[in-house]
Amino acid sequence: MSDTRQNPGSSTTPNAPSSSGDPNAPDAPRTSEASDDRRADGETAGAPGVSRRRLLGTAGAAGAAGLALGAAGGAAGYATARRPEPVTALTTVGTEAVPFHGAHQSGITTPAHARGHLIAFDLAPGSGRKEAAALLRRWSASARALMAGEPSGGRGGTPASGGQDTGIALDAGPSSLTVTFGFGHSFFGRTGLTGRRPAALDPLPAFSSDQLDAARSNGDLWVQIGSDDALVAFHALRALQKDAGSAARVRWQMNGFNRTPGATEQPMTARNLMGQVDGTRNPKPSDPDFDQRIFVPEKVPAGTPEWMAGGSYAVVRRIRMLLDDWEELAVAEQEKVIGRRKSDGAPLTGGTETTEPDLDRRGPDGDLMIPSNAHARISRPDANGGAAMLRRPFSFHDGIGADGTPDAGLLFVCWQADPLKGFVPVHRKLDRGDALSAFIRHEASGLFAVPGGARQGEYVGQRLLES
Repeated sequence: MSDTRQNPGSSTTPNAPSSSGDPNAPDAPRTSEASDDRRADGETAGAPGVSRRRLLGTAGAAGAAGLALGAAGGAAGYATARRPEPVTALTTVGTEAVPFHGAHQSGITTPAHARGHLIAFDLAPGSGRKEAAALLRRWSASARALMAGEPSGGRGGTPASGGQDTGIALDAGPSSLTVTFGFGHSFFGRTGLTGRRPAALDPLPAFSSDQLDAARSNGDLWVQIGSDDALVAFHALRALQKDAGSAARVRWQMNGFNRTPGATEQPMTARNLMGQVDGTRNPKPSDPDFDQRIFVPEKVPAGTPEWMAGGSYAVVRRIRMLLDDWEELAVAEQEKVIGRRKSDGAPLTGGTETTEPDLDRRGPDGDLMIPSNAHARISRPDANGGAAMLRRPFSFHDGIGADGTPDAGLLFVCWQADPLKGFVPVHRKLDRGDALSAFIRHEASGLFAVPGGARQGEYVGQRLLES
């Protein structure tokens, strides 16, 4: 798939431990060839080949013998530090790159990133199909360069929108950057392409628990940016905003984060801001029916235009977590709301995180061990006609209110071949009686058609805009 992480300069298969592509294991160990950049080992300015750690160690030894070494003592220390030694990178996270071209866009099955930005644009008045095509061409050129670790205008460093690259991410490497583009329902009317709008892009139904802010919902165009380095992610956000120029204006923008890769000794399912293991039952690329659940097939179904072949549909929801209320619950009560142990994500009926729960099992008091309204019970695919979606969210924290309440929660992003068969039936069920609903609030929403990946020589969306 297009979002398999690669290490440029290595002929071996990179990132082997996370080859499953599980987006809920953001801290999976990554392997790649050691960098030959000596700065990774702390090279001191003006002294090529001098390891800062080696130099400090030499200075410490010299200090024990007396501080008045003079120039000769300094030269001796320098000579010692220049002895040949293997160069070992402090980390390989920054060296990993995700290819831009492929059957699917990146950022869908790519393992979850440490940092993310979601941004929606509306086409400016007077902009239509021609301007949209030019914009997607600029965005694709910048995304291709940035994902390869190059300046936003490519090796020349001049962005498509004009001017020099900002230099925000100098020395960082690609850091597994992904950029994903999608089209909202309103895009097709603004570009005269309503006849090519997929039926699956019809607006989502209203849900009783929604408290949606229209200004932070939907949009003509949607961009998802993910990276394992915050500066690399922001650099991409800034470059794409500049590339928009006069063709499109920002409608809303949201920032998110996840656990940093390597923060745990072994790959683990992510936790959300409630402290719960989140994403245990996510579909996996190794599942035999994964592609048919997540991606539009090459032979598109009725009501789906050809340009969506290989694409997917993203549902985006800003879900505020009422953390003060949640944290007043004892851990045992929190576990009943979810239906899983907080410590390891295992079902309350026992086993490990991946153990199938015994939904009929009752405790000594005669009550179901996993309550009838537990989130894990209600959201199961087999409780929703087999409906499933690939969840790839970010946590967010946008400050603390005057009353001390944190504005924090989940930037929920889920992927499916058809939202009417994925998100909608599951959320309808949750809307009717999920115990978790008392502790969350849906504040913004969007649905976007994400076309397949660009072939070599193409830009994203070209098959829609130029056919």
